[in-house]
Amino acid sequence: MTIHQIDFKAGDAVRAALAEIGRTEDLRFSPDNRLLAIAGYARKRCLILRIDVETGPDGPGVTLHNFMELTSDDMGEVHGLDFIDDRTLAVANRDGLVALFALPREEPAGQCREIAAIRQIRGRRPYKLNSPGSVAVRQELHGRVSLLVCNNYAHLVTRHVVTRWFGYRATSNQLLLKRGLDIPDGIALSHDGKWIAVSSHGTKDVKIYSMWASLGPDSEPAGILQNAGYPHGVRFTGDDRHIVVADAGSPMLHVYDRGTGWDGRRTPERSIAVLDEETFLRGRASFDEGGPKGLDIDRSNSVVAVTCEEQPMAFFALASLVGPSMIELGET
Repeated sequence: MTIHQIDFKAGDAVRAALAEIGRTEDLRFSPDNRLLAIAGYARKRCLILRIDVETGPDGPGVTLHNFMELTSDDMGEVHGLDFIDDRTLAVANRDGLVALFALPREEPAGQCREIAAIRQIRGRRPYKLNSPGSVAVRQELHGRVSLLVCNNYAHLVTRHVVTRWFGYRATSNQLLLKRGLDIPDGIALSHDGKWIAVSSHGTKDVKIYSMWASLGPDSEPAGILQNAGYPHGVRFTGDDRHIVVADAGSPMLHVYDRGTGWDGRRTPERSIAVLDEETFLRGRASFDEGGPKGLDIDRSNSVVAVTCEEQPMAFFALASLVGPSMIELGET
């Protein structure tokens, strides 16, 4: 099954910035849905796009107004990122640490800026960060924030609690998940706070854990999404009824249906090609490369954004993946 891209609007400068970003990994919409951050892995930078998503009678429309390119001595191989709030970004550097950045106050206007991290998260023994990849932010009580980090080549997920009022200093570090993970490459939290999904590259599946359980390194997944190829980006839809998975080893996104719950094993409800064959084969340097990597759903729950090196930016109507009758619009 193939679906059509949204023909997004963008000026020549924005399209040139996208073309020059090089190998990409994760991407993430800001909470207010006005910014889209893309991890520029190979060039060790982040690209911040000023974006508008609008709904209309013919489906959603996307406009990329401008961009800001961010570099830093605290950025390395930028693999994962997530917003703590509209102006604070957590960046996971696979060759280093997780760095927290306050975005420049000015609006993106085609500028390149070098910035410094407001805090670096290292973890503490025995839970020091090791090859941090994707990161998910979870808001906690009393100004605390949990950073859930996939440690790619240590094959585990760690949790680091930082406190906003103390300059995001880490007050707790723990090993969260380990059993059955082999190169955890993507992570997502359900909007109702009940589930955490982790893509496991080496086992070619996505593990789903119940957040209501007492999670620890020996916790077994409640559910497993099978036939995911080489899963990378993973996202719950706004109503938590579907999970969308980017398959880095094929041109596909895979869509899974919750049914009566996320427990148990299931195969994709549908698989959709989001790259044409020529583009996919151009990036096919190995059996687990060439396909989509970064994946996010905008905060209005209407647009899916996808990125990979050969196609740094593409948008699709969420309804074309899961069906319009299955979507409950609104902020997530």
